[in-house]
Amino acid sequence: MGDPKKTRKLYRGPSHPWQKERLESEILLLKEYGLKNKKELWKVDSLLKNYMRQAKRLIALGGEQAEKERRHLLAKLQSLGLLESESGVADVLGISLKSLLERRLQTILHRKHLARSVIQARQFIVHEHVLVGEKKLTVPSYLVSVSEEASISMAPGSSLANPEHPERAAAKVASSKKEEVVVEDKGKENPKKDTNSEKAESKKDTKKEKAEAKKDTKKEKAEAKKDAKEEKAEVKEETKEEKSE
Repeated sequence: MGDPKKTRKLYRGPSHPWQKERLESEILLLKEYGLKNKKELWKVDSLLKNYMRQAKRLIALGGEQAEKERRHLLAKLQSLGLLESESGVADVLGISLKSLLERRLQTILHRKHLARSVIQARQFIVHEHVLVGEKKLTVPSYLVSVSEEASISMAPGSSLANPEHPERAAAKVASSKKEEVVVEDKGKENPKKDTNSEKAESKKDTKKEKAEAKKDTKKEKAEAKKDAKEEKAEVKEETKEEKSE
């Protein structure tokens, strides 16, 4: 077993340290979910890979023990809201990193509009302002189950338990502003599409008119050339007749 006092790594870092796409995606996830550092992200990623590793092993195995482990794994992931009740072991391989990050206590507290930002949600949790059921949790990375999600609230002894607290009110105002911005953006999308379609139609019409005008000019030039040739032929015939006389 080894020395119980020795701390062991709970994650496995990337295999290659310098990959541009991975580094850019990690930076975006750190900002979106308010993570302290990349170690927190790698812990969640290692947990997801562990679930996938178990699923791959259980797909290949058979027997009573494998069936028990399948039921246990599916029940655990269904309780976290990562899988539906009709899902199988193969569906575990389709779980994304973002879906697992959405189940963190820090993220859910922000989604429930109990904090203005994800960073403020982390501060409330660390400062012992948040209850999950009857437990006061101080771990922002705690994975909240579907049954526990409705029981998230502010601690009764906390000043934030009052819904009229300035920070709580600011969080509500910020969430309402975000919803208004989203609605305005949706409303603005349609007129832009209409104007773009109108511009495209007008361009098509102008192109058609130009093409028709070019065709007409070409026809006129061809007819003029024909008339000139006919006139020249008539003049030549007349000169020949005069010479013969």
